[in-house]
Amino acid sequence: MPISRRAFLGLAALAAGCSTARPAELRLVTGLAGGPYGALGQRLAGELRHDGLTVRVVETAASVQNLTMMAGGRADVGFALADSADDAVRVRHQPVSALARMYMNYVHLVVREGTRITGVTDLAGRPVSIGVEGSGTAVTATRVLAAAGLRTPPEITRLGLDASVTELRDGRIEAFFWSGGVPTPALAALDDIALVPLESLVPVLRRRYGPVYEHAAVPAGAYGLARQVPTVGTPSYLMCRTTLPDELAYTVTETLFRARDRLQAPSAPGGRLDRRYAIGTGVVPLHPGAARYYRSVYG
Repeated sequence: MPISRRAFLGLAALAAGCSTARPAELRLVTGLAGGPYGALGQRLAGELRHDGLTVRVVETAASVQNLTMMAGGRADVGFALADSADDAVRVRHQPVSALARMYMNYVHLVVREGTRITGVTDLAGRPVSIGVEGSGTAVTATRVLAAAGLRTPPEITRLGLDASVTELRDGRIEAFFWSGGVPTPALAALDDIALVPLESLVPVLRRRYGPVYEHAAVPAGAYGLARQVPTVGTPSYLMCRTTLPDELAYTVTETLFRARDRLQAPSAPGGRLDRRYAIGTGVVPLHPGAARYYRSVYG
């Protein structure tokens, strides 16, 4: 028998446990400069401060580092890609919970306009950046390359977004991966890039890792593209440590939705923070404070 939405939220509340000791400062971990997590985190922090909370924003390598910091009690709230969060809960058994599924991220395989690289198999033997260590981009890029089954692996380097852009322009790498919303500001400022389609790898990724990967398409017009580019999509979650006090988790989630228009999440499915979209966090349990917020909305 299908589980009801109310029952689902009730089970989610039980799954993550409870806590009452409220920290004096909320530590919010975001991502790299130039990416959406940094800007979105700063706006969310501003809204939470308006509600009377003391918030410290910490820039990080993003998903994997954020999850590790939350699991270790060194951060309270932060962003993570769904595949990294799924791995943290299902494989590493880290004590982290979800507050909301926020918006779709698109895997960008970025090359120079006019390059001969038109498919992921063309990366064989070429210098490619897969993102910095500790980032969700690096996790996803590694899986995409494995799914492609290249006989000759690319020459891997690990660079952040800004460094990847510079190295691509200077010819020291021929492609780089980036997972983010559309448009990603650091890429939108460029006028000489192209994106490589990746949609053929979605079925392979889903067989290996489950439904955290979806079919997605970067729309025509983004980054000056003449036509849409089908690719791999994976959602972004707003996460927290499981021991975050229920009241604080409720407040953060409530603020997230009350201020959703001002937060300006990337323009993508779920970008306006739809509540029904938000609870779809797969194996990652909703924090009981977040579940209480959603129950208050659904009745």
